[in-house]
Amino acid sequence: MNLIIDSGSTKMGWILLDGQEVKAHFVTKGFNPNYSDIQHLESLVETKNFASLPIDIHAIHYYGTGCGNEQNCQLIKDVFQRHFPKAEITVTHDLMAACHALLGHEKGIACILGTGSNSCVYDGNKIVERAVSLGYLVGDEGSGMHIGREVIRAYFYGFMPDDLRQSFENQYHLELKDFIDRLYHGDQPSRYLATYARFAGEHQSHPFICDLVKGCFNTFIEAFVLRFENANMMKVGFVGSVAFHFQNLLRESLVGYGLAMGEVMSSPAEGLIQYYQSLPA
Repeated sequence: MNLIIDSGSTKMGWILLDGQEVKAHFVTKGFNPNYSDIQHLESLVETKNFASLPIDIHAIHYYGTGCGNEQNCQLIKDVFQRHFPKAEITVTHDLMAACHALLGHEKGIACILGTGSNSCVYDGNKIVERAVSLGYLVGDEGSGMHIGREVIRAYFYGFMPDDLRQSFENQYHLELKDFIDRLYHGDQPSRYLATYARFAGEHQSHPFICDLVKGCFNTFIEAFVLRFENANMMKVGFVGSVAFHFQNLLRESLVGYGLAMGEVMSSPAEGLIQYYQSLPA
């Protein structure tokens, strides 16, 4: 019996796989060890452990944002080890979840486009090259945070066309003071900015939004895809809500750079299920 966990900053997917059969599949709030206290993860594990998870789980496979260093991985491993002492526990970063879900055992480029962004080259077994992820203050190009930030800039700087501006005001009733206060004094500003990407999604057929979003994707492609040698020889797959909901615009941006789009998944859940079902017993 395997417990597969895919954790982003916003939400966490839990999949209980018994051989080939999915016994449970549910979603909770997310966890990022760079921004959240470890007690938050502890409370999630306790709640789900006592509510529905059997204690005799054989293996736990945790894929998480913020798991790019050994210290964070060990903190997470320790939490699960306390609750599942007999389980074999593996903790790795969310890029590997993207690789397993999108590519399985094939070679290609796997990308994340959700609240944040990242990419790597996968050889069918391991990641052989990865982009540098600088986080939302400096990086995360093409992400929900990036798109949301550009929407906000266009609104407050006066770049947004009048028809869109009226729609934005009717939907959010946003005052500059309230925005500044929430951004700089609230929790997880990247997630807050990413909420405004929803407005772009609702108006992506508008020429202004189309250009704005494609501009964000072009920046992502230049920083996160073209950096890899022979990128135009490999399919480029994506996981994440931004990639899924804007996939037509994303495809147009990729074609503009001579790149081929591979699989696009809102979350890696189904791909991870297929990956673990394909492994020998």
